[in-house]
Amino acid sequence: MQPSSVISLSSARVLVVGDAMLDRYWFGSVERISPEAPVPVVRVSREEERLGGAANVALNVKTLGAQCTLLTVVGDDEPARSLRRLLEAQGITTVLGSDPKLYTIVKLRVIGRSQQLIRVDFENQPEHEVLQQMLADYERVLPDHDAVLFSDYGKGGLTHIPRMIELARAAGKPVLVDPKGSDYSRYKGATTLTPNRAELAQVVGQWRDEADLHRRAHALREELGLDGLVLTRSEDGMSLFEKTADGQPTHFQVPAQAREVFDVTGAGDTVIATLAALLACGMNLRDAVPLANRAGSIVVGKFGTASCSFEELFGKETA
Repeated sequence: MQPSSVISLSSARVLVVGDAMLDRYWFGSVERISPEAPVPVVRVSREEERLGGAANVALNVKTLGAQCTLLTVVGDDEPARSLRRLLEAQGITTVLGSDPKLYTIVKLRVIGRSQQLIRVDFENQPEHEVLQQMLADYERVLPDHDAVLFSDYGKGGLTHIPRMIELARAAGKPVLVDPKGSDYSRYKGATTLTPNRAELAQVVGQWRDEADLHRRAHALREELGLDGLVLTRSEDGMSLFEKTADGQPTHFQVPAQAREVFDVTGAGDTVIATLAALLACGMNLRDAVPLANRAGSIVVGKFGTASCSFEELFGKETA
């Protein structure tokens, strides 16, 4: 990577749009089994709150040293107030809409003996497009950013995003999407998507071998008009499917970096946040993917929804 790319990261501006969540953790000790049912009894001794979903993506962008704005809609409830407080503490610029019919999404994880025992989700499915009301805000802040990242968790916040993608591309902004569901047509025209293996298989079908994967991935890339398709493959690293200058399909594989895996929660958030920050400062996908792969390998060694700092990502290169 060119040194100038590292230096310009601090001036990169990323707009994150999507489903924000509040991650709650209850930590405690497990010393007995409940007499009411064959389940462990957790004596909670500590509670913790973290940014989740699109809010965690925004935090990852910010932690890397880039500038970030989060555009989302939350409920008019206590979790929303906690989210606002955490975002403010991290210095993340926010454009937050409030919808009294919407429950702010909460994921509660109960931890005992350093293991997640259960996760409890609090949410509702909105009856309408919760971000449609913020289209005017999106158009207002779009010119102030260098890249747009859509963080889709399938919670209703991004049911209709073709217009937002169209506006961003018309303005010359790279658009990155962390996709969900089996219909990727709504992401048509984006710069890149970052599905994992299970998510891609849900769309293109299960592949027989690597050659079959390449055919299916390139067909999807062409169908959606993407510059590149980034596939995250856990222990097999990451794959970038793009085309050469003369239009020929090509494939770039980045092997996984050997690290002890502690928790994969939020690793996909880190990967796409890193890609967005690097594309925002002018780097191309081919150069950005290995760094995003490294960032993902760093956060799986941490507990819960975590992020990767500039020093962790670039330390060895800049030492």
